[in-house]
Amino acid sequence: MPYKFNEPRRHKVPRARYRVQNWPEYDRALQRRGDLTVWVTPEAIAAWQPPRTGRRGRPRDYSDLAIETGHLLRLAFGRPWRQTEGLLRSIAALLGLELGIPDHTTFARRSPGLVLAERLSRAGADGGLVHVVIDATGLKVFGAGEWLAEKHGARGKRTWRKLHLAVDPDAGEILACELTTNEEGDASQVAPLLEQIAGPLGSVIADGAYDGEPVYRAVSERQPDPPVDVVIPPRSTAAPSVDAGTAPSQRDRHVQLIRDKGRMAWQKATGYGRRSLGETAMSRYKALIGRGLRARTLPAQKTEAGVGCAALNRMTRLGMPVARRVA
Repeated sequence: MPYKFNEPRRHKVPRARYRVQNWPEYDRALQRRGDLTVWVTPEAIAAWQPPRTGRRGRPRDYSDLAIETGHLLRLAFGRPWRQTEGLLRSIAALLGLELGIPDHTTFARRSPGLVLAERLSRAGADGGLVHVVIDATGLKVFGAGEWLAEKHGARGKRTWRKLHLAVDPDAGEILACELTTNEEGDASQVAPLLEQIAGPLGSVIADGAYDGEPVYRAVSERQPDPPVDVVIPPRSTAAPSVDAGTAPSQRDRHVQLIRDKGRMAWQKATGYGRRSLGETAMSRYKALIGRGLRARTLPAQKTEAGVGCAALNRMTRLGMPVARRVA
C-alpha cells in the first residue's frame, strides 16, 4: 500500500538504506548453514531404523526421520536424489557408521504423505501470544522458462502450485504451510494454516485478497476468546455492515478509520506494515530453497514444500541479520 500511495512521485522518493548491526554473528550463521551436522543430527542417526511394531509383514528398513533427513539435505544443498544418496553414504563413511542408506527410489517412493518429525515452529508452545502474517506465492512445477518464452516464443503447458504460508513477523520463522493447486483461493487456506499453529493468537495480518467474512469467521472459530486482532485492508468500495451503528465488527472499524483518517493513517495505527515481513519470508524461500518444485505429484510436492519450510526455519534459528535504517 505505501507503494501505491507514493506511486505518482515514486521517482522522487530515495531508496532506503540499511546497515547490518550484528555482522560477525550473522556471518558465522551463514557459514553454519553449510555444516553437515546441522542437517544430519545425532537424533536422526539414533532413530535411523524404525522401532519394531510387532505387526505382520516385513518392517520398513528406514524411519520417517531418515527420509526427512534426506529431504533436508537435498533441499539445503540443491542436489538431485542420486547425489543426495551419495552424500549420505559419504557422511556415514566419514563418521565410521555402519548405516544403511536409502536409495533414490526409496526416497521418491516414501515422499508422498511423509509426516514431519516435529512442528515447523515452537512459537506459542510457552503460552505466549503468536502474531501471524499470512500470504501466498506461486511455485513452478514445469514448463518453458521466462527467457525461453520471450526469446523463442515457446509455448506449452505450464503448471503452478500455490504455497500458502503463515509467518511469525518477530522471529521470521514459518509457522505453518499449505501447498495447493493454483485453482484454490487464498482465503480458503486460512483455517488449515491456523490449525497448525500452537498457542493463542495475538493478531492475524494479511493483504486485501483475504478481505471478506470467511476469513474473519475462520479466525474467530480458531480462537473465540480472547478475540484476535485481524488486520486486513478493506476494498476501496467497502461499506460498513448493517450493524455497524450498534455492534460494529473489526472490519467495520477498519472501514470507518480509513474513511476518517485515510489509508496511510490506518496502516500506521494497525501495524499493517508488518505484512511485508511475510513477503520477505517468501523471498527467502525462493532464494534458498528454489522457485520451483522438483516432485511431480501433488502429495510429494506437499512433502517437499513442508520440508523446505523446515529447512528454512533451521537456517533462521542459526542467526538472522539485525538491520537498522541509515539516514
